[in-house]
Parts: sequence; C-alpha cells; structure tokens
Amino acid sequence: MAQFMPILFAVIALGGLGILFGLVLGVADKKFSVEVDERVSAVRAAVSGANCGACGYAGCDAYAEAVVRGEAKANACTPGGAKTVKAIAEIMGVNAEAQEPMVARVRCQGTCERVSPRYDYTGLPNCRAASGISGGPNACEYGCVGFGECVSVCAFGAIKMIDGIAVIDDNVCTGCGMCVEVCPRNIIKMLPKDQTVVVMCRNEAIGRIARLQCTTACVGCKRCEKACPSESIKVINGVAIIDETTCTRCGACVPVCPMHCIVNFYERETDGETTEA
Repeated sequence: MAQFMPILFAVIALGGLGILFGLVLGVADKKFSVEVDERVSAVRAAVSGANCGACGYAGCDAYAEAVVRGEAKANACTPGGAKTVKAIAEIMGVNAEAQEPMVARVRCQGTCERVSPRYDYTGLPNCRAASGISGGPNACEYGCVGFGECVSVCAFGAIKMIDGIAVIDDNVCTGCGMCVEVCPRNIIKMLPKDQTVVVMCRNEAIGRIARLQCTTACVGCKRCEKACPSESIKVINGVAIIDETTCTRCGACVPVCPMHCIVNFYERETDGETTEA
C-alpha cells in the first residue's frame, strides 16, 4: 500500500488543482464576461449574408452590431431588400422603409465590333493596369476596358463579360455598388431601377473624334436637349448628361439620338431583354 501513496497524493493534488483552477476561471468568466445582445444574432440572421459592404460596414457581422448599437439604419442592407428591412425593423422595434431599389448600369456600349482598337495588349489582364498604358488598348479612353474586374468583385454573379464589355443582369443585381468602386473608368453608376432612360456613353472627345473611336459614342449634337420636354438632358463637356431628379422617363431623347447611345431600359425589358446587352 505504501508504494501507491505517492501516486495517490499526486492524483489528489492534481484533482485539487483542477477544481481550484475551475473555480478561478468560473469567477473570472462571470466578472469579465461581456454581455451579448441577442438582437445582434437576430439581425445577423436577417441580412443577406453577402458581406458585400454596401451598408458601409466591413461585413454583415459589423453591420448587425452597428444596428443594435443604434449607429446604422435598419434599411442599409440593400441586397436584402424589403424583406430584410422589415425583419430588422421588427427586431429593433422601429419603423423603417426599404430604400429605393438601385441597379448598376454600365454606361458604355463599346463592344469589340463598335469600338476601334488602339494596340494589341498583352500585359496583365487587369482593367486598371491596362488603362495606365497609353490610355488603354481601345481607342476610346472613356469606355469599358473589358478585363472584368467588376465581374470578380460581384458576389451575386450579376455581371458577365460579353463581346468585350461588362453586361449587368438587372434581375440579379442587388445594388450593392461593389462594381462601381473597382471600375477605373467610372462608367458603372448606381441608378434608381426606375431610371430607365440612360445615356450609355461617357466619351468627352469632340464629335468627329468620338465617332472615329466608337460607332455608338455621343457626339454632342444636342438633339436630345431640344427633344426633351422637361429640359432634363444637357450636353456637358461634349457628352449628354441626364438629370435623374427631373427626368420623366418619357424617352423622347432616345429616337432622336443619331448615334443610338441613349437607351430606354423599359423598352428593352418589355421586348424581352433584361440586361445591358
């Protein structure tokens, strides 16, 4: 029996230390614990889960915490839409309305057939990198470069590269705006979904030069200005610009454009087309 006593004492000592450490950790857990608001997990479950950053926060977790702290609005998760807004409003006990649906528009129609090439580019397949070399491989320095950085950042698969230009599916786009941030040419813009009349060109070159660069480039002829009954469209720096706040979506500017660079998306949708093809 005596030979087992050292082992027994060791077991008792270890057991005692285990109990002591357990008590210490239990006290520490209660004293230093941070109370977690159950509403955070509820809000987190209600949002889209895309971690796209459209809400202005670094992911859905950060947004949920900000909502519960009262720092973020209940309708900031644009990908979630009205359903998410309603759920968060109920969780937080507030009144909130969904924001006006937004959609990303690629304001360019410079496909491979329409835009003139400047040189053969063999470098890094990156829009920003290509744009920095003599203005890019295409003659138009204002249009889509065509390497699809916007495609890579779209968490919803709403963008595809077709015939050298980015094409956005209105029915899939959630309006998160990630594609806007990465476009080096600033041709992708967030617009209200009901803003169906859009100038699909950003070329500021003078008319004859713009026409040589792209067959659908705005030439600044101002025919759209004269046709607009609400005076919502003006030619500024050689390119037509529509005032979204006063435009009535009448579409009077569309048929008078000789370059066909003004598009009515409502007509495209009713004709069975739902993308910026």
